[in-house]
Amino acid sequence: MKRKTIPILALAIGLASSACTNMSPLFGGSTTAPAPSAPAQAAAPAPPPILPFDDAVLAAANDVFARASVPAGTERIALVVDPLVDGMAGEQTAATRAMGERIAELARSRYPHFEILPFDSASLRRAPWVLVGTFTPVSAEGRTEGSRAAYRICLALADLGSGRIVSKGLARSQLEGVDGTPLASFRDSPAWVRDPRVEAYIRTCQGTKAGDPIQPAYLDGILTASLISQAVEAYNAGRYREALERYEAAEATPAGRQLRVLNGLYLANTRLGHAEAAGRAFGRLVDFGLEQQRLAMKFLFRPGSTGFVAERRLSGAYPMWLAEIARGAAAREACLEVAGHASRSGPEPLNERLSLLRAEAVRGLLVANDARLTTRTIAAGYGSREAMVGTGRGDASDAMDRRVEFRVVNCAPA
Repeated sequence: MKRKTIPILALAIGLASSACTNMSPLFGGSTTAPAPSAPAQAAAPAPPPILPFDDAVLAAANDVFARASVPAGTERIALVVDPLVDGMAGEQTAATRAMGERIAELARSRYPHFEILPFDSASLRRAPWVLVGTFTPVSAEGRTEGSRAAYRICLALADLGSGRIVSKGLARSQLEGVDGTPLASFRDSPAWVRDPRVEAYIRTCQGTKAGDPIQPAYLDGILTASLISQAVEAYNAGRYREALERYEAAEATPAGRQLRVLNGLYLANTRLGHAEAAGRAFGRLVDFGLEQQRLAMKFLFRPGSTGFVAERRLSGAYPMWLAEIARGAAAREACLEVAGHASRSGPEPLNERLSLLRAEAVRGLLVANDARLTTRTIAAGYGSREAMVGTGRGDASDAMDRRVEFRVVNCAPA
């Protein structure tokens, strides 16, 4: 990709690698070549077959449960399910919720030595086993780029008592018939940030093997995760006051400053009509994203246009969003690349052109809020090259692919 320059920017964008890539040396596999006298390495095992969704869920679940070694003399093992997520964005979807429910049912019916408990603080005090899992669109080669051919299911059982992974389960599901629509709290969330806490959840499942330690950031934040889970459930059910209380309780914990909490505080306050509190929460969300060097916003545009959707319920908060982003960037004296993205539907040349035009339009609105950003921002269009979902459905299930990102880049004098 050709490097872009502006007078005061030296663009050296070092994007963090996704925690949801194919199982590779990034997660501990060796890249060292064998000595000449060593025997030839065995060929990599063939990927699991692509199954119908329900069959794939059962295959992965039976795999992880059957591989778990139950300590001798143990009658029942306490087990909680930390809600499964999309392996790229870390969102909970209709599909991941259905998977969690089906896995819990299977454990109750076929693996009676597990005692399924709610994911809450009382259960966690028993140091139970915890099930985590990811559901990731991948190519035929198992990569999270290019044309997607299947969903990869990764499940892991982790023992909170020992702090180690107990067993793993893997399967692949067909794309057809899978509802990847994010649940309400994730669908409504305005922003996405690469959050170390969510990354730790994903890495606890992906790139580990039985006996490995649980990711420390996940283990340290699991109590907060249980509060977030309750808040998400309350928001999805329309119990916004309860959701706000749970999000506030989560924020008060040592691991509380994270994406899901900040999004949740903004959403719950907005639903309750607490405009000032919602604005403050959004400001903290912006600051968090800029600290992470990469803040993605889910602006909704009119089809084929650079204009936002006209429905005030959907776009009415956009001026406040842009004002807060401009404030945060100017306060930090940050330089930003405003990066437009598109889903994999439609011709790629058109996607690239439209994503650039939208990025330029958003940059213009940002500069209108603070003229100091005129020489500190550039626009770039990436089309669908960095699609996170990549299914090309063009609906709510791949809304993340149509994001606009604000990437903090290095500044340099002209």
